[in-house]
Amino acid sequence: MDKCFKFGVKSKSMEAMQFVILALIGIAAGLLSGFMGVGGGIVIVPALVYFMGSTQHQAQGTSIAAIMLLPVGILSVLNYYREGNVNFVYSGIIALFFLVGSYAGSKWVQGIDAGLLKKIFAVLMIGIAVKMLFEKK
Repeated sequence: MDKCFKFGVKSKSMEAMQFVILALIGIAAGLLSGFMGVGGGIVIVPALVYFMGSTQHQAQGTSIAAIMLLPVGILSVLNYYREGNVNFVYSGIIALFFLVGSYAGSKWVQGIDAGLLKKIFAVLMIGIAVKMLFEKK
């Protein structure tokens, strides 16, 4: 499937499964963002690499565009965009569902003990780090 990341369009229309995957990425990242204050680099980047076939650079650029922390993130997005590493279609879909997930995650986490939350966060970080460290690609 040809993707033109610089302009965020594809030569073929987006398949329904791709849309669902991007929506799930957005919801998962949003839930974790609202729940633990993480999301972009922890969920979006690995998911774009593993499930959407993005390169590491494309995943990072698209993740930053999805969570666009204006004005902080705009310069970073511009650098990734200039190198052709931003897919604005993907980032828009992820951002929409990220919004929904982050609201739900922030509501859910309020009732969880701080000590337990700290442990959940640590396990998440270690798990993702180990997976990325030992992967073959």
